[in-house]
Amino acid sequence: MEYLYERVAYLKGLAEGLEIEDKSKEGKLLLHIIDALEDFADAISDLSEDQEELNEYVDFIDEDLADVEEEVFGEFDDEFDDEFEDDEIDYVEVECPYCNEVVYLDSELVSDDGKVECPNCQRLLSCDCDCE
Repeated sequence: MEYLYERVAYLKGLAEGLEIEDKSKEGKLLLHIIDALEDFADAISDLSEDQEELNEYVDFIDEDLADVEEEVFGEFDDEFDDEFEDDEIDYVEVECPYCNEVVYLDSELVSDDGKVECPNCQRLLSCDCDCE
């Protein structure tokens, strides 16, 4: 995040070097934009710190949960994993022409006429695939 502060400082220095003052309407606008950019940099920095803290917290919870799972269920059984490998799901890749989101759908969700609703924008789109 340091680069954001550097860029804002550069803009402040540039404004001073160009002798932009808040006496004109344009100068006032530019100086307020630079101040707003500094506020954005502060907010992004705070969010980044909070995100790092949350990631650490989630890692601790994940480790604790793994300990609890091992205590409750014992060692992980590979037979359980093998059951799900046998039940392969046939996915269809569809790109929504409205929101350009690439969506992966279970082929059983596609209706007989090839119409499916985009989960991103909820618009009806056509699926040109062999889903039978």
